[in-house]
Amino acid sequence: MPLLLSCQSLTASFGANALFEDISLGIFDGDRVGLIGPNGSGKSTLLDILAGVRAPDSGGVAVRKGAKLGYVAQNVSFLDDFTVSQILEHGLSDADKLKLVPQALGQAGFENGDATAGSLSGGWKRRLAIARELVLQPDILLLDEPTNHLDLEGILWLERLLKTTPFASVVVSHDRYFLENTATEMAELARLYPGGLFRVKGNYSEFLARKEEFINAQARQQQSLATQVRRELEWLRRGPKARATKSKARIDAAGRLIGELAEVTARQQTGAAQIDFTASGRRTKNLIEAHRVDKQLGGRRLLTGLDVVLRPGDRLGLAGANGSGKTTLLRIMNGEIAPDGGTVERAIGLRVVYFDQNRQQLDPQVTLRRALAPEGDSVIYRDQPVHVAGWAKRFLFRPEQLETSVGRLSGGEQARVLIARLMLQPADLLLLDEPTNDLDIPTLEVLEESLLEFTGALVLVTHDRYLLARVSTAVLGLDGEGGVTLFADYSQWEQAQSPRRKPKPEAKAAQPQPAAQAKKRLSYLDSREWESIEEKIHLADQDLERKKAAVQEASSDAARLQVCYREMLAAQEEVDRLYARWAELEAKLQGT
Repeated sequence: MPLLLSCQSLTASFGANALFEDISLGIFDGDRVGLIGPNGSGKSTLLDILAGVRAPDSGGVAVRKGAKLGYVAQNVSFLDDFTVSQILEHGLSDADKLKLVPQALGQAGFENGDATAGSLSGGWKRRLAIARELVLQPDILLLDEPTNHLDLEGILWLERLLKTTPFASVVVSHDRYFLENTATEMAELARLYPGGLFRVKGNYSEFLARKEEFINAQARQQQSLATQVRRELEWLRRGPKARATKSKARIDAAGRLIGELAEVTARQQTGAAQIDFTASGRRTKNLIEAHRVDKQLGGRRLLTGLDVVLRPGDRLGLAGANGSGKTTLLRIMNGEIAPDGGTVERAIGLRVVYFDQNRQQLDPQVTLRRALAPEGDSVIYRDQPVHVAGWAKRFLFRPEQLETSVGRLSGGEQARVLIARLMLQPADLLLLDEPTNDLDIPTLEVLEESLLEFTGALVLVTHDRYLLARVSTAVLGLDGEGGVTLFADYSQWEQAQSPRRKPKPEAKAAQPQPAAQAKKRLSYLDSREWESIEEKIHLADQDLERKKAAVQEASSDAARLQVCYREMLAAQEEVDRLYARWAELEAKLQGT
């Protein structure tokens, strides 16, 4: 496949600390690369460099002549009084405005281009940021944590977009389901690997398998090097007679072995945050009882007749679209706001720990030292004093970071600060509102284990489907119109959403209307075509998947690769043609 972008020997640092060194990477036409790595490894910085927003300390980036890059950064903002259409039209010619803006609005799911940016939720602002890049028709789209603030429907929309559009993409994400469903290649940026980057063909599952093989091989290499070094050290320690005959070459070789062992050992030294929420051990049967709770907000009914009881050991997940009332329900449980109707009874002396998704509990001006230990140079954890440096180390902070202001920390680091503070408070009930935003995958895994071991009650709001599915013992679904339904688990709730999603012509999950209805408004030939188009689309999709697999298999054979790639493009064009024809027939059927 044609090379779109390449970078050679990139090095970048933050202050005095090196983020990564000597990174080389190539992006080819059609690649969908998932980029992961520990917080602070430099993923966002690498995207900034690829997008031309920041220059590397050394090395360079080359983009194919004429190739266009789109970039959606982790934090997006727009002028509040600008409309969606105005934002998309900015910088376009009149002809492009007429052609491309309606297309981008449809791709992003906007029904009203007149809505102002200030009226949009965080999830729809994220969609708008992506649509702004789509209207520019990029050859490569760079996305930094694009699933943050998106609800399930938004995440599924983005998955469909990446899988069906022709541009290449590089996506920084910690959403494991998302990476599993979209990535054709995975890359991890970490000091664990020689060269700092480990890249694998395939999705997230394939990456995990290859990573395990690498780690096992590196462990065997470390063991072998340790054995060789031990032998050489014994040889070097022999008596004077032996020392007199020692070979200088062998001494040099021993030195190189020791250095190689030190390098492999240093790469193996990776850490994970130590998260362990402290339960109060309370035996009260019912912690919270909500009866017939109603709530309206901004003229919209969010909750109607909600009944829920939380007991120790309950782990309740809240699911629903953005704006459906999940955060509002958490705030009612926390006692911040009162319901419009019904009652909420809390156990006497109930101790609640609340994780705010906006992290308003953090003052960006204070130092990390004061944020972790407001009262002095130590904290009390489970009745034992812990020095602030040791407490910071538990959450992967270095001693030299203690005087850094919280505002200069990365999003993942700020999330770890908040978790560290909440862990100091024994709790009967944890209320967690999007605690996973910006956390790296190793920290997510530790958080999951901690929540599973927590003996109090838990109410969890998260866009991380894997976490919600693994941790929740029940899921409360909110439909945004006042309806609430209890489900046994996340998968049951997700299945229940399929009938609620409005079909769109470009969505492959949509189903054509029955032929009997089509005949009312279609000509005879169009009616016959309508009857068969669903099967044609199904077969064309299957053919496209086979062509994509052939491209992957031919990656080592240049001549064969060109043939397979042309066949894949032809198959993609046929799929696009059939979907366009489906939309055209459906418009005739609807009389539009």
